[in-house]
Amino acid sequence: MARTNFEQLLEAGSHFGHLKRKWNPHMAPYIFTEKKGIHIIDLHKSIVKIDEAAAAMKQIAKSGKKILFVSTKKQGQHIVSTHAKAIGMPYITERWSGGMLTNFGTIRKAIRKMTQIDKMEADGTLAILSKRERLQVSRQREKLDKVLGSIADMTRLPTAIFIVDVRKEHIALAEAKKLNIPVFAIVDTNSDPRPVDFVIPANDDASKSIDLITRTLAEAVAEGLNERKEEKDEADAQAEAMKIAKAKEEADKLEAAAKLEEASESEDSSSKEEEKADKTTKPRAKRPTIKKSAAKKPATEEPAAKEPAAEEKKD
Repeated sequence: MARTNFEQLLEAGSHFGHLKRKWNPHMAPYIFTEKKGIHIIDLHKSIVKIDEAAAAMKQIAKSGKKILFVSTKKQGQHIVSTHAKAIGMPYITERWSGGMLTNFGTIRKAIRKMTQIDKMEADGTLAILSKRERLQVSRQREKLDKVLGSIADMTRLPTAIFIVDVRKEHIALAEAKKLNIPVFAIVDTNSDPRPVDFVIPANDDASKSIDLITRTLAEAVAEGLNERKEEKDEADAQAEAMKIAKAKEEADKLEAAAKLEEASESEDSSSKEEEKADKTTKPRAKRPTIKKSAAKKPATEEPAAKEPAAEEKKD
């Protein structure tokens, strides 16, 4: 299902282009007709391009990467900053500093300088300075915050960049193309769509048109972030379940080993008891006894031999 419809874009004035004499010939595929010297953008193609850009942004956000929103045009400053803050993405709505992408290391140094000033203010170091020095430091902090405060959390180059007006943000577009960073952009009839990777043909001057398209893309990014969070929670739950199952398995192994050891100990004790019982119930072997009569037999034979002599005396 399309994220926007014809009526919404028509009501927002997204179909209005620039004067015919100001058009860029490369925008001809996206122009429907001309009316009173003004080109009319084909909103059916705009709907398709918005869906393509939203799907790509959703995948980028789902992978956990950053998208930089850029609009220094007055009509889109508040709109872009509001929607970018809502989804936690970096944005530039003040002056685009040259080299913000191509010289990102220097930009990070300026951001670190801003954080150092915050630390000085927190630990009381700033209070030691003179009034004039404190005023200079505070002015420097305000200037840095105004230009770079919205990208203070961007520790690396963005994966993609969203631009509202490619003619006004031509420096940002050139830097992104130099670094091969994909560009999403609202392109009007007076702009060149060739350097843009995801062209969204629409009115880039009307605040309603900017708001509708930016909000639609921000919602797609939010969906990607939510899906990433759900997948992460699911993965954490599975990891926790696997951890619990592994701990249970180890506990079962230990319990089985303990039972096996207990069984072996009981078998050893029962065998020892059986051996002891066998020893107590087995009759003792009788020692051989020597009869006293058999030992004294030679002494008894002598009187028997003398008896006839006694009888002879009696006779």
